Amino acid sequence: MQRTAITAAAAAHLIPDGASVMFGGFMAVGTPERLVDALVARGARGLTIIGNDTARPGVGVGKLIDAGCVARCIVSHIGTNPVTQKKMIAGDLQVDLVPQGTLAERIRAGGAGLGGILTPTGVGTAVEEGKTVIEVAGRRFLLETPLTADFAILHAHEADYSFNLTYRLTAMNFNPVIALAARVVIAEPGEIVPVGVIPPDAVRTPGILVNHLVERPR
Repeated sequence: MQRTAITAAAAAHLIPDGASVMFGGFMAVGTPERLVDALVARGARGLTIIGNDTARPGVGVGKLIDAGCVARCIVSHIGTNPVTQKKMIAGDLQVDLVPQGTLAERIRAGGAGLGGILTPTGVGTAVEEGKTVIEVAGRRFLLETPLTADFAILHAHEADYSFNLTYRLTAMNFNPVIALAARVVIAEPGEIVPVGVIPPDAVRTPGILVNHLVERPR
């Protein structure tokens, strides 16, 4: 696929209804707000979103929940978004809750091409129901399957013209791992700078992984 710098609206039209979409962010830190707004504006429907949480109403991917763009979410919690909770209780939204560390590791496994991970988290609880249990050295572990997605959408602090990305602070959370686990990666940088401005050891996602950059509005 050709690598391009495109508008948020054009990026939103690359993501079809029914697609699976990984997103960066703890409470929207690391989430590409302009791309989310463009998905709402185009009336996206039936999306499966995968990330840490559903933020809050009107914030980050919470906007997708508000607008009815999402059919299913795979997240570690929904405690900060009452709209997600109401839609789940009403049966309008499928919610798969995954412990946060397990979620990150399942995404990492998907990006690394692994067949899954073994974790003790959830053993002996409702999380164990329907899952394969493997005993290693006398300890019981759950086999958790890898997660991949059609698209990863993320916010970067900077990108250069070779599409290398940097992040700031907690935007480092899920962004580096989702960039490895999706078929198409769309990054929305705060600024696009010439090659050489970003020191090589500051690159957190190399440009070879990134398909599209969302341009800043003129």
